[in-house]
Amino acid sequence: MVRAKEGRGSTSPDYYHALPFQDLTGRNAWQWKIRARTFRHMESHILPELERAYPRGCDVLDIGAGNCWLSYRLALRGHRPAAVDVITNDADGLGAATHYFRRLPRTFPRFQAEMDRLPFAPEQFDLVIFNASFHYSVDYQQTIEEAMRCLRRPGHVIIADSPFYARDESGQAMLEERRVAFQQRFGFRSDSIASREYLTRKALDELAGRLSLRWTVLKPWYGMGWALRPLKARLFRRREPAKFYLFWARVTGS
Repeated sequence: MVRAKEGRGSTSPDYYHALPFQDLTGRNAWQWKIRARTFRHMESHILPELERAYPRGCDVLDIGAGNCWLSYRLALRGHRPAAVDVITNDADGLGAATHYFRRLPRTFPRFQAEMDRLPFAPEQFDLVIFNASFHYSVDYQQTIEEAMRCLRRPGHVIIADSPFYARDESGQAMLEERRVAFQQRFGFRSDSIASREYLTRKALDELAGRLSLRWTVLKPWYGMGWALRPLKARLFRRREPAKFYLFWARVTGS
């Protein structure tokens, strides 16, 4: 109900084929603009390196696949994605993948599952991507450990489009603002699931230390207006705005 009210999905196949580069409904254009810039940055700075290392394509686990746009884009490049999400409807969930299958030489599998309980044997994938989904984790360490269980060695983990703050206080302020706005709009609170909702440098450093990871941080360019947001926040004494980075870790150990 909530996602429908947010204007997610469409009855038109053209809507899905245009993603992430254009939101033909116009209802969530700013979010898809972020997704598009992130994906373009991935195309320029990560995928070429992976495709040199895996010339026959990667086995990719797309966690938080939603309507499967990322799995579709990766399949077009010759990779072999598996899409995972808890939502399965035909508008905004795994069911929407049928719009892509007519354009692909072969379909990709879809699995309804939670990110901490993945239905895969160990070492099945070369790459795990958390597709604007990692911040929905309840326990970041458990979630990364489950992803690493599914990885061959060497393997790769990418966290894309999760809100990042330099200060934990900024993330907490964002959560409170979101709870108030959500309750005003829908009439009930949005925190029934205790997900973490945002990342900080401290959280990433703790994961790196505990799991022997080394993060490469890539910073897509979202335009001058987006870049000026921190300055405007300081001028008007508002909280720090979220940033959306790509966090990429190469996994080599057991």
